[in-house]
Amino acid sequence: MHIYLDCVPCFVEQALGAARMVTDDEGVHERVVRRALRVASEVPFDRSPPEVGREIHRAIREESGADDPYAEVKRRFNGFALGLVPACRERIEASADPFAAAVRLAVAGNIIDFGRVQHLDEADVNTALDEAFHVPLAVDHIDRLRAAVESAGSILYLLDNAGEIVFDRLLIERLPTDRVTAAVRGGPIINDVTRDDAEAVGLTGIVPVIDNGDRSPGTILAHCSDAFRAAFDAADLVIAKGQGNYETLSDAGKAVFFLVKAKCPVIATDIGCDEGAICVIEKGA
Repeated sequence: MHIYLDCVPCFVEQALGAARMVTDDEGVHERVVRRALRVASEVPFDRSPPEVGREIHRAIREESGADDPYAEVKRRFNGFALGLVPACRERIEASADPFAAAVRLAVAGNIIDFGRVQHLDEADVNTALDEAFHVPLAVDHIDRLRAAVESAGSILYLLDNAGEIVFDRLLIERLPTDRVTAAVRGGPIINDVTRDDAEAVGLTGIVPVIDNGDRSPGTILAHCSDAFRAAFDAADLVIAKGQGNYETLSDAGKAVFFLVKAKCPVIATDIGCDEGAICVIEKGA
């Protein structure tokens, strides 16, 4: 997905919000915003939005000296989500279609995204999880996903955010785990997951976990490691979580199932759904 004009003010808002989360120093805020404006003015609009996010968050790290500004937020939401696991498992098992319920729960967990919002609390997450069990999907390709899982010899599951990863784990446990590999970012970026998060929520004890070799809020294949690109190309089925992965892989030339909440009007327009809708959508087939 390419950059739209409507993305530009969002880049600046995200830069300022993230800088304020890291430090109270207004000089740092100004330098980060000015760098974000330069990047946004120079990047070709045929690139994906995470290309800009990658540079914005590099500026935040360099100007603030904080290598992982969202570390505490990630710990908080991983711990919070782990506390919900028993109740979530119970609701999945009690549903008429446990696979579909687990998919819906994983999509709902995509609300835990500090790239899109700067303030999110546990009540917001609980509301999203409750709605996941009865709100209609704007795009519902769950049955296609189910069939793809059954036939795939290898599955690559691209994770997105901390906290959200716990609900991904509940879905991954319902996949043929001997055929699944999960992928995280190559280094801290916003509240996206790294290997540390996968270890913290116990995912590394269930399936192999690899990183993509890059520090972007998405999966920009041109920046990813050779090993990751080989795994991506070889996978019979790719499941990708979240907006960043949608923005970078929706035109990757390979069929991908996206589990995503449309958290901005640009994404909603690209998908063809209302803002705030949850979707399970196959693209590139």
